[in-house]
Amino acid sequence: MSPRAGLDRHTLVIRAAEIADAEGIEAVTLAALAAKLGVRSPSLYNHINGLQDLRTGLAIYGLELLFTCMSNAAEGLNGDAAVHAMGRAYVDFARSRPGLYETTLRAPEQENTELEAAGEHILQFIIQVMKSYQLGEEGELHSVRGLRSILHGFASLEQKGGFGMALDTNESLTRLISTFITGIGNMKSD
Repeated sequence: MSPRAGLDRHTLVIRAAEIADAEGIEAVTLAALAAKLGVRSPSLYNHINGLQDLRTGLAIYGLELLFTCMSNAAEGLNGDAAVHAMGRAYVDFARSRPGLYETTLRAPEQENTELEAAGEHILQFIIQVMKSYQLGEEGELHSVRGLRSILHGFASLEQKGGFGMALDTNESLTRLISTFITGIGNMKSD
């Protein structure tokens, strides 16, 4: 069967991301994607190797978009300003693309170099930002883990409605990132 004109792997991933953002990642099925595209499910196999391959494509796409959001936000900034900018961009990405964001959390598959590279790109970017704090190589990695944990925790709690009080969540995020920055100030390498 020949591929349908106008359909390609990238288009499938984009449409699947729309489903994920609107209905959650579990709603992304080959049947749902085929229905959205107005094709039969078997037609999708001209471009992907099943649901797992589609979800891997979503993870790569999500990581690439997350990197772009974070790096654009921090462009021309360094130190505290860069950490605040990329932290806000991370949470804003999770807010605006909730299903796609969820795909970025999966552990890299063994021997999937494209997925590993997308994750590594973000890691190296954050490490570069953290270098201004002179934490040393190990300290930089600990700080990346810490920042990711803080931002993911904040984004996840917010998505699940965990912040019910009438307080500005953006102000809470700013204070949280400031507290993180103060904390890593105590980690400087010897």
